[in-house]
Amino acid sequence: MRILLACLALATLGACDATNQVADTLARERAKSVVNTVVAQRFPGLNAAPITDCVIDAASAGEIIQIASASVAGVTPETTQQVIAIAQRPEAVQCIAQNSLTLLGG
Repeated sequence: MRILLACLALATLGACDATNQVADTLARERAKSVVNTVVAQRFPGLNAAPITDCVIDAASAGEIIQIASASVAGVTPETTQQVIAIAQRPEAVQCIAQNSLTLLGG
């Protein structure tokens, strides 16, 4: 009986993990669309995708959710400032610099 309960608990946790993974992926996709918009508006002519990836990777889960909410409510000046603040973090700056060198063939 205990083994059955343990197996059931593990299966339930696995389902929760899968649900969390889907929610995380959806939030990241929504946040990426917002960050792409902000980058394209602030830096026209740049390829926004690699910069967006760096910003998303440097953001916390809470920040990703906040940014993702702008995909529904609209991008506000606060959203733009949040994206810029994240982009200025050392890990984001390093990632952006590395991606820029890669784009230039370095």
